[in-house]
Amino acid sequence: MHKSNLKYRYQYYEDIPQYEDDLMYGDDNYDYYDYTPRLAEELEELELKDYGPEPFVIDINKATIQNDNFRTALWTGEHLQLTLMSIPVGGEIGLEIHPNLDQFIRIEEGEGIVKMGDSQNNLDFQERVYDDFAFIIPANTWHNLVNTGDVPIKLYSIYAPVQHPFGTVHKTKADAEAAENEDRYNHRRKSSSSRPRNFTLSELAYYDGTMGKPAYVAVDGIVYDVSNSSRWREAIYRGLVVGRDITSQLKKYRGIDRKLYRLPKVGILTR
Repeated sequence: MHKSNLKYRYQYYEDIPQYEDDLMYGDDNYDYYDYTPRLAEELEELELKDYGPEPFVIDINKATIQNDNFRTALWTGEHLQLTLMSIPVGGEIGLEIHPNLDQFIRIEEGEGIVKMGDSQNNLDFQERVYDDFAFIIPANTWHNLVNTGDVPIKLYSIYAPVQHPFGTVHKTKADAEAAENEDRYNHRRKSSSSRPRNFTLSELAYYDGTMGKPAYVAVDGIVYDVSNSSRWREAIYRGLVVGRDITSQLKKYRGIDRKLYRLPKVGILTR
C-alpha cells in the first residue's frame, strides 16, 4: 500500500503508519503507535537551579517530576520562595513547625499522609493526599508528610516568607539535617563575635527556631537570641513569636522585656 512521505517540522518524531487501516488492531504483526510528534524541547531536561529574584516562568509539572533531590530551591525572592522536593518511598519530610510563615504544597506524583496539629504530640488533622492534591500549612502549625506509596512523592512547595537560603540544594534528608547542624555551628560562631550584625525584617524572619535554625526576636531595634531560653522552647511565648519585631506586643506583658535584655544580643534591626 502506498504511504505518503510527510515532512515533519519537528526535530524529533515517531516513524509511524499514516493510515488507520495500517494499524491492524487485531493483527499481531503490527504494534500500535502513538501518532504524536515529539517536540525537541519535550526531550530536553530543565536546568534546576535558583532563578530568583528575577521574573520567572517554568513548566512546574515537568520541573517537579524531574527533580530527584530531597530539596531544591527553584526561586527565592525577598518575600516568597519556591522549592521542589522528592520524598523517597517510606520516607517523610519530618515533623516541623514554621512560626512565621504559611506554606503551600502541591503533589505532582506519589501519595502519602499529611499530618497537622497545634503541638507535636497532637497531630489531629490527617488526610490522604496524592497526584494533583494541594494543601496549605498555616503558620505556627506542626506538620509532616509521610510517603505511603510505592514511588517517590514529587512535590513543589511555596513559602511566604522565605524559609531556606538562596540556592539551597539538599540531595537527601541526611544532607538537609547536616545543613541544619552546620547552621547551628555558624550561629554559635557569630554569637561569639563582638561585631553586631544588621538585620532586615525579612532576614529576621528566617531565624524562627525551626530545622536547627536559631531563634531571634527584635525589641527596640536590638535583635536578641532566645534559642536557649526555656520560655521560647516551642518558638512562641505568651503569643510572642520568634523571628519578628515584638516591640509593640511587649507593652501587654510586664517583666518580659527585662528578661530579654539579659539574653545575648546578636545584631541591630535596620528594617
